[in-house]
Amino acid sequence: MNDAIRFEALGKRYGDFAALDGVSAGVPQGQVVGLLGHNGAGKSTLIKLILGLIRPSSGQLRVLGHAPWGAPALRARIGYLPENATFYANLSGRELLHYFARLKRADPRQVDALLERVGLAHAAERRVGTWSKGMRQRLGLAQALLGAPELVLLDEPTTGLDPQATRELYRIVGELRAGGHTVLICSHLLAELEPHIDGALILRQGRLLAAGSLAELDALAALPARVLLKPRDEAGALIARLGLRGLAATPRPDGRLAVEVARAEKLDALRELLADPAVADLDVRAPTLAQLYDHLGNRAPAVEEPA
Repeated sequence: MNDAIRFEALGKRYGDFAALDGVSAGVPQGQVVGLLGHNGAGKSTLIKLILGLIRPSSGQLRVLGHAPWGAPALRARIGYLPENATFYANLSGRELLHYFARLKRADPRQVDALLERVGLAHAAERRVGTWSKGMRQRLGLAQALLGAPELVLLDEPTTGLDPQATRELYRIVGELRAGGHTVLICSHLLAELEPHIDGALILRQGRLLAAGSLAELDALAALPARVLLKPRDEAGALIARLGLRGLAATPRPDGRLAVEVARAEKLDALRELLADPAVADLDVRAPTLAQLYDHLGNRAPAVEEPA
């Protein structure tokens, strides 16, 4: 699979400060990928580099096969929703999208369809200054989709959105993926993000700690499997028997017991638990994206050996 974005040993320095330091990874074409990291991890710097707003201090970057700086034609193939989108308050939603369409040299006839797509057709003639934050965020999404860009960058896209609007946004993200578009989403809301991405890049202090599909990140973290057990009768006897097997059980408010099982012992442990008459039911939970992020985000960055 080709990469829509590819960076090799990418670095960006401001004096002695390394905002990005030797980052190498790719964002596969046609996938939705999360860009994760604490504040100051280098996410905004990476987005600015992808957009061609700044140049790297070292390394290589290709966006849709091209270096992004000094390539105005490339910008028409990229859509971008910044974290804090600001607009001319005295213009209507329709006027603003027509304005952005002219800037991007996109077909203005798509404006009304985009307003409908993001749920703003009813307010198209109202001045944007009278809109709520969530409505302005949806307008920002509409402008990012002008021209049907091949690559869409979304920075904290659900800021100010209510649950229904958030579901609609991720529905559109799914449509983009189905249409072969690539989406890079920067978000701190990992539980909300997890069902909608194919993989993730995890940054910390300018270094890339992990990158890959969710399955690859799961294998890399090798966290214990979490098993939820429903006791058939009184839980105390089951807790004692689990202890004899070296398994610590934590009671939950719903009456189930939480047990962590090492990856290497998972299959054998599950067979024993399924055969235990004191176990009425069990449920195996894979690590969440938040758990993978917490674990992988605390790893020491890999240091390449000199050639």
